[in-house]
Amino acid sequence: MSNGMPSRRGGTLVIVLATLVPLCFAGWLVWRSAQGSDEGASATPSVSGSSESDRGSPTTPERSGKPTPSPESGDKGEKDESDEEGAKQRNRSLRGMTVVIDPGHNPKNKNHPDKINQTVDIGTNEKACDTTGTATNSGYPEAEFTLDIAQRASKQLRARGATVKLTQDGDRAWGPCIDERALIGNKAEADAVVSIHADGSTQGNQGFHVILPASVHEGKADTSAITGPSRRLGEALADGYHAATDVPTANYLGDSDGLVTRDDLGGLNLSKVPKVFLECGNMRNPREAARFTDPQWRARAADGIVRGITDFLAGER
Repeated sequence: MSNGMPSRRGGTLVIVLATLVPLCFAGWLVWRSAQGSDEGASATPSVSGSSESDRGSPTTPERSGKPTPSPESGDKGEKDESDEEGAKQRNRSLRGMTVVIDPGHNPKNKNHPDKINQTVDIGTNEKACDTTGTATNSGYPEAEFTLDIAQRASKQLRARGATVKLTQDGDRAWGPCIDERALIGNKAEADAVVSIHADGSTQGNQGFHVILPASVHEGKADTSAITGPSRRLGEALADGYHAATDVPTANYLGDSDGLVTRDDLGGLNLSKVPKVFLECGNMRNPREAARFTDPQWRARAADGIVRGITDFLAGER
């Protein structure tokens, strides 16, 4: 029977419980934290299908299963790997090698139609000396594009020790003709020749391709000695260009490797040294035209060309 005063036993029990409950809860939290660390997972369960996850929250792993880098690490691993590859490329010497870069067409060809329309012998038949080339829908000429990239690539190749010749460097009133372009590479006894172009296909077509010489033995043309090394050059160039620019292989001709063989190009038919044409993409495709008119992207394109030539000359193809 209560006398109105608290029981000493009851008071003691309340005090003990009040002390033990927080201690137990704190111990449980420590245990959960240790479990979460050991399993490599967050202590807070994720909610599948949340709106934040659907928007691609930076704290949510990608659906591909790749780990999301922590704020401290960022993409340092990828950057370091890229830097190492770039340093490796820059340090590869091309001393003793001769490279001819052939920027397609000439910005001044349009002023000399009588000269560029004269025909020349390409072995299998006769073709016009040259053309004006194509242009983007906004009017940026292929000839200016190819010359810019050729000059950028030539500078890098010289920095690596190569002897570099251009078939024209903006210093000619027109041309040269396609047969003379081949002759320049032959006279130089070039280890590699790359002719730089851009296509003028329909708007929906996209991607780059590399043109290889077919086996031709007719008239002045005899490519029997260069088809093999030219293919290796083309493969290396396709790999280097794609890696540097992310431009896909053409979706409108050739196979998925971006390599096309032709027997109707005088620049290839008359060559006595390894030579290929690079069609950098389609100037009539709006997305690719935007790339071509961007100087920073053209620098990447030149990097890719130099990488491909270097891989070929270093015997990696």
